Amino acid sequence: MGGGVRGGYPFHPSTLSVFQRKWQALPQYQQTRGTLAMLAQWIAWAYRDGFTTARREPLITLGSAPLHDLGFRSTILGQLGESRLVAAIEADIAGEHSHARALDAGTKGPLRDIHRRVGTAILFESSGGQTDRVAHLPELRFALGEPEMDTTSIDNAALALESKSYFIRKVGSDGFKIGHQPTLKKVVNDRRASLDEETEIKPAMRKLIENEFRRGAGIPVVPFPRDGADVPDTPKLTLAIADPEAEWTSDGSLRRQIAEWTRQRGKSPRLYPGALVWCVKKPGPDLREKVELWLAWQRVAREVADGTLGGDFNQADRADLQSNLKAAEEAARDEVWGGYRFVVIYQPTPEADGLKEIDLGAAHTSSGETLCGRVIAVLKSEALLNDSVSAGYLDRNWPPAFKASGAWPLASLRQSFLNGSLTRLLDPDATLRKNIVEFVGHGHFGLASGQKPDGDYERVWFKEPVPTDEIAFESGVFLLTKAKVLKAGVFEPASAPQPQPSPVVLGAGPDPLSAEPSTTQVGEPAPTPRIQTKTIRLVGSVPPELWNRLGTKLLPKLRSGSDLKVSVDLSVTVNSDVVGSLTSDLRQILEDLGLADNVRLDVG
Repeated sequence: MGGGVRGGYPFHPSTLSVFQRKWQALPQYQQTRGTLAMLAQWIAWAYRDGFTTARREPLITLGSAPLHDLGFRSTILGQLGESRLVAAIEADIAGEHSHARALDAGTKGPLRDIHRRVGTAILFESSGGQTDRVAHLPELRFALGEPEMDTTSIDNAALALESKSYFIRKVGSDGFKIGHQPTLKKVVNDRRASLDEETEIKPAMRKLIENEFRRGAGIPVVPFPRDGADVPDTPKLTLAIADPEAEWTSDGSLRRQIAEWTRQRGKSPRLYPGALVWCVKKPGPDLREKVELWLAWQRVAREVADGTLGGDFNQADRADLQSNLKAAEEAARDEVWGGYRFVVIYQPTPEADGLKEIDLGAAHTSSGETLCGRVIAVLKSEALLNDSVSAGYLDRNWPPAFKASGAWPLASLRQSFLNGSLTRLLDPDATLRKNIVEFVGHGHFGLASGQKPDGDYERVWFKEPVPTDEIAFESGVFLLTKAKVLKAGVFEPASAPQPQPSPVVLGAGPDPLSAEPSTTQVGEPAPTPRIQTKTIRLVGSVPPELWNRLGTKLLPKLRSGSDLKVSVDLSVTVNSDVVGSLTSDLRQILEDLGLADNVRLDVG
């Protein structure tokens, strides 16, 4: 047993020890012939491999056994008397597509084929005539140790191989063994291969992504639109999630598609392109693979719970099932955070398509925030989104076209925050109304409506409270600069004149100028005259070109009375192919105006 050499060098002591134990465990008639045949094959192969590949280890170690050679493998399994280990050797150690070969793809120098050598040593140390059929880390270090080999590398290789293998199990804190019975990882891989693409994988991916984006979302979320018509055209900031099958590239077809959907909603131009934020997945199959593994663990957990697989695995495997299932779910969720890392917004730039790309960077679910919150935080950090605007910001960004007049129509002001010209707001209408009330009340700007032919206005607010319903985002309502207000002669809000009481002269007779004598007694208060009221109704058709003027000219006059009631009866005839998108737009507009509960929308 001690005479084997390789290029003048003997077998490693651990190699001889293993063969001695196996030789003693064999029947008497098999000891000499079987063991010597195996050693002869090993020496021949080791000599040939050392010559052709220039391997430099001084001893023939356990890890150098040529298990990939079918003749040698047959001899080994015949000596062990366990032919069922063929699948384990093929899948984990020496097969063409084995896990050890995959892990060894990038190894070189002293670490070349380290995983295959570790797996081979585990095979010999955990099978045969040993009493304790477990390969412990100290034994693996002794069996594979070389002058240029760090023992830590052997430990890492053993742990990495066990994490990927289908037949190698971890025993205790530092033990490994191989057997013919597969681990749960093998079953999980089989279940993963049987998953259906259309009915299981894609729906699970979309549901996981949608749940992660909707969790704690502070803005509306539109998941996986099929075309531009699926994304509503609303002034509120909206997050659209691209389908996981679509992957972002700076010059790919997805960019052209998003540019088209941002500018157009179906066949109609989009009114609020700046309010749309796209979140797109990075290239790569990582998310799909993580979801597939999660689904496979879910299926195995169900089968174990039903008793289908429970009897085929030991208690240790079943104990790790729930932890593996949870780890697979966390890995899939983390990949959603890490995969959807590109934000695309509409921004007037020199680029032809007007899109701006923002890389969110890597992230994970334990960061203590939400996905929507992460997108919003990045937009704010890039100065592309704000909670409100200041008077100085409006003054600095006053359009040159309105500099001379000093009057900025509120319709144009609002549109500047919605088409990407100015910063984005989460809810532009509510934010601008609130800010304009503050600006006018503090005297930073004025508010005017009802422009006259001479350039003056019927009503101007300055340094006074403004009712929020007076702030209409229409072309006939203007935000005025302070200089414009002062030029118009409005310095302080006009106060209503207080009626002065008429003097009462005691002892006076009837008014000589009165047609009838006064019946009021001297010293008695005059009776309050009774106020007569009338109801005015306006009924009729209004041409389309006067609709805007109706809101700025007529309604303010009617507000001077009391119990003003306004109702609408509108009807329009359109083609049936646009009924769906138009109805959706109308419902969105009514919801934005707060009229969804007051105005009924019927389709005949």
